[in-house]
Amino acid sequence: MNSLVWMVLDSCRFDSFAAADMPNAQRFASLNGTAIERRYSYASWTAPSHYTFLMGMVPHQNRAGVVASEIYQQEFRHWNTRLGVDGMDFSRFLPQLSLPKVLRELGYRCCARVSLPVLNETTLLSAHFDDYQLMDDHNDFAGMVRDMRFAPDRPSFWFLNLGETHYPYMLQDASLPRISGVHGVLESLDRPEESNAAAFFDPETMQRLRRQQVRCVEHVDSLLPRLFEKCPPDTHLILTADHGELFGEDGFFGHGPIFHEKVFEVPFVEGKVPR
Repeated sequence: MNSLVWMVLDSCRFDSFAAADMPNAQRFASLNGTAIERRYSYASWTAPSHYTFLMGMVPHQNRAGVVASEIYQQEFRHWNTRLGVDGMDFSRFLPQLSLPKVLRELGYRCCARVSLPVLNETTLLSAHFDDYQLMDDHNDFAGMVRDMRFAPDRPSFWFLNLGETHYPYMLQDASLPRISGVHGVLESLDRPEESNAAAFFDPETMQRLRRQQVRCVEHVDSLLPRLFEKCPPDTHLILTADHGELFGEDGFFGHGPIFHEKVFEVPFVEGKVPR
């Protein structure tokens, strides 16, 4: 059985990923004889998208002319190839519909490191993991890699939610705007006089934010060799995002309560980690 690493670049829209200089991700794709695909998330914000992932479902291809149930069946059977096992299909995931539970039953040690507070240890997402932690730092993919350990006598599943590509994209420039997501809204409930609303960003600021997301993708790519070095032979890597982001298109910024193609477009590539 193959160890499995699933990396989720939070909020990373497909064209930001495609615009980045990513020699390590491109090499990974090339060695696996594939390309970095544009796929589509099942949800427009972090929590529901991650629940879908931990059901065992990856972003979909938006294929026309097929029955949806056939897509699900094909997707669940694909776990046979990823893990190097037989007998994986939709029925194996019932009734809990939990990928970590299925993997633990196969003998995997299941570990997760997450960056976004909506994914914290007290949520249902942590069920069936042996080791599940919210990182102290929003932007610490390097720390996640340092934490990773692979047992010599059993396969491992590492699920990683990276905050680097989520707003504010590791910004240090105080002149750039900062707004709060769900976590910030909860913190300000006892201060109703404080509004979380801000003046809508001008086009120049929108483009600065998008360029910063691209730079953050490049930062993540620069750390991929450290991850590759940690992984045992034949480790299967899934690299994707949970949803996209809007940078002013059609009057939108951000993600979540937004219905727009760009908020559903995500990058996707998978295969064996290069040695």
